Amino acid sequence: MTASVLRIADIDRTVIESLLARYGLCLVQVADDAVIPGSFWGEEEAGIIGSTVYARGDTPVHSLLHEAGHLMVLPPERRAEVHTDATDSIDEEVAVCYLQIVLADTLPGVGRQRLMADMDAWGYSFRLGSTHAWFEHDAGNARAWLIARGLLAPGGEPV
Repeated sequence: MTASVLRIADIDRTVIESLLARYGLCLVQVADDAVIPGSFWGEEEAGIIGSTVYARGDTPVHSLLHEAGHLMVLPPERRAEVHTDATDSIDEEVAVCYLQIVLADTLPGVGRQRLMADMDAWGYSFRLGSTHAWFEHDAGNARAWLIARGLLAPGGEPV
């Protein structure tokens, strides 16, 4: 894993909390030396349990947005059942990747370009070779999935 990605400690926590609250989610920031509850990958990766996203100061912003995205795409009654692993659906997984990129534009100091660079640095893998190439040329199905579920407006901006 790389240290060069943007971390939660690098941005204003209140803007993250505000974004999550728009979707009925809350953020719990755990101590820097604590295990992150609900983290699928462990270490500094964000975790999810119910409607709560868990993170530390060293949690990458892309990880928090990705895990939060899994909860955002679920109806509230299904969120209550989530603990650590949100889905085994490939369609949902790629839609969440798309959503995290779009949501990055709502966070001052982040933006989609930085988030996509961080995703590449972290090792996300797309068949066109980069997150940016996938997002621009191969993510129509993910975008349509999000629009059909009312998470994106037809123009592609978050609802």
